Amino acid sequence: MCAAAQPYPPASDGGDVTDTKDEFRALLRSARQHTSARQRAQAAAALAEVVATLPGLDQARCVAAYSARPSEPDTTAVLEMLSARGIEVLLPVLGAGLSREWATYAGPDDLVQRAPGRPPEPGTPSLGAEGLSRADLILAPALAVDSSGTRLGQGGGWYDRALHHARPGVPVVALVFPEEVYDAQQRPLPREEHDRPVDMIATPDGWQPVSR
Repeated sequence: MCAAAQPYPPASDGGDVTDTKDEFRALLRSARQHTSARQRAQAAAALAEVVATLPGLDQARCVAAYSARPSEPDTTAVLEMLSARGIEVLLPVLGAGLSREWATYAGPDDLVQRAPGRPPEPGTPSLGAEGLSRADLILAPALAVDSSGTRLGQGGGWYDRALHHARPGVPVVALVFPEEVYDAQQRPLPREEHDRPVDMIATPDGWQPVSR
């Protein structure tokens, strides 16, 4: 997709970054509604093939991933590919008091939607928020990401907080559709001080490192 066709909020004169992000998210979510079920299925298979080629995956014993919402690039094939390789896969779960924790993926039949609006979660025992420290690679959802690594998430800030539990140096990879990768020089994504940049971007078309 050419840059002109990518959703992008109009330039603001010193406006609030949070408002800009919210406007951007609305545009991106609307654009995702035009992706057909067939396109999503094709993207899911291709994304699994791309993730299988990520640097360091061959040495990884544990990968943190996520169960995708309907509008996101489907990760079912990714989860099954990782599991088939004998890799422990961690998925986010809703803990006590609405805390966010991690639990081990035990196959698609174990996934259950436990709260409205939440993606399916495994029924295995929670490893707590600090369970992320087990991961050798982290796959993160995003609505968009730019070439400098700025990631635009759903707006809760959970991944930015969760990544504090990751071991230093563990790479974070944003998974998006190809048209959701933005040129940081021409159309940078809004970033705040607390936003944690990612290290790589993976789409059904391939993966790329980011340029700081």
